[in-house]
Amino acid sequence: MVTNHQEHFFFEHYGLTNNALETYLGAALSAGGDYADLYFEYLTSTSLSMDESLIKSASQGISGGCGVRVVSGERTGYAYTDDLSPQRILHAARTAALIASAPSKTTVAGFQQKPARSLYPVSLASVDAELTSKVELLMRADRTAREYDPRIREVRANYSDELRTILVVGSDGTFAEDSQPMARMNVSSIAKTETTSGRGSAGGGGRVALDFFFGEKTPEFFAKEAARQAVLQLDAREAPAGDMEVVLGPGWPGVLLHEAVGHGLEADFNRKKTSAFAGLIGKRVASEKCTVVDNGTMPWRRGSLNVDDEGHPTQETVLIENGILKGYLSDKLSSRLMGLANTGNGRRESYEHIPMPRMTNTYMLAGEDDPGDIIRSVKNGIYAVNFGGGQVDITNGKFVFSASEAYLIEDGKVTAPIKGATLIGNGPDVLTRVSMVGNDLKLDEGVGTCGKDGQAVPVGVGIPTLKIDRMTVGGTARKEPGGFMQ
Repeated sequence: MVTNHQEHFFFEHYGLTNNALETYLGAALSAGGDYADLYFEYLTSTSLSMDESLIKSASQGISGGCGVRVVSGERTGYAYTDDLSPQRILHAARTAALIASAPSKTTVAGFQQKPARSLYPVSLASVDAELTSKVELLMRADRTAREYDPRIREVRANYSDELRTILVVGSDGTFAEDSQPMARMNVSSIAKTETTSGRGSAGGGGRVALDFFFGEKTPEFFAKEAARQAVLQLDAREAPAGDMEVVLGPGWPGVLLHEAVGHGLEADFNRKKTSAFAGLIGKRVASEKCTVVDNGTMPWRRGSLNVDDEGHPTQETVLIENGILKGYLSDKLSSRLMGLANTGNGRRESYEHIPMPRMTNTYMLAGEDDPGDIIRSVKNGIYAVNFGGGQVDITNGKFVFSASEAYLIEDGKVTAPIKGATLIGNGPDVLTRVSMVGNDLKLDEGVGTCGKDGQAVPVGVGIPTLKIDRMTVGGTARKEPGGFMQ
């Protein structure tokens, strides 16, 4: 298993010792401070891109480094180095110490290594598999998409994988190691006629090995889905505008939940009282049919982690239960400053970045309604099946989403496909308008990347079929930095 194979990686490959770690943490706390930690990272990665039936780019890379953080009250000092020699780590530690200097002095506790769990055991990480096998995946996807329909004119396919090995040690005794595989494939296609064009995309993956793409979710599966979406758009009508009933399909439309609600429940925004959900724990913020959780412990999922990037075990956290706000997603800093339990949601993009509260896999639990009954209950509305992404203003909860696949619902039946549908609303408000929740919870295929404060991390989303009694449909969604990306 990868986890066992990589155990004590930094000790074996870089000569780290417990004494050295204590020395580095001591230097980090030399100017005072409440807490210090070290985040070591070693990353190997592969990326392939096919366009016009040719491999247009291929890269393999290795990177590594160490980030040093010192926390003093609400002040944080952070420094990093890509050179793992003792001198450079000590320099980074002293730099972080000076940034966060404070009169209080903390000593380094003895390290406590806890039993490791394994949410993503793989015998051979994808990054170590033969490159020719990965190229073959792209060729199969390209061929399948082009054969789907003669109107498919352009096909692009991408494959990427990585193996991230980390070590986190803290002055509070934290000692955690993990080896985190990741693989992902995406296919996009463009269909054209003389008068119109349509686009489609599909993909999937997770913390899996290459053999994932030889099972149920093959290159052919993603290619056909991308081509189907593109061809569908050729005959789509322009979306109607105005306030109307909206039904969200299961799975990927959970990105709306992620943006409209999830970010607002991250503890740092609530500590600073910039979230629309600040101070509302114990209050009703959604329909009683809505229970929302964040779960970083789901095997193989893209957003899952054995431990977060502060070395704390991830967990399942109930955020909203039967419409009542139960809590926030926290990291070490926010849990200490707010008097909350640490939910294991401290995440960072790399050793160059400071950790902050972030989502893992965020979804709404299944309800009791039959999806068919939900559709039949709508006289005139929209059925949104896929989204291209979206963004939210945390301070007021307002969001905007572009539906990449949507249909009209007329007299309780799904009818014509539509294009240009944009859903506009307010996170704290829209969940109070949920009147039916399907029994068909589905998670996304494993392609989500979330942006926050310039950092991108992999996440998962999901919902069952939902009926929202009233939402604004229309306008044009703007893609802005900090939104959700496929």
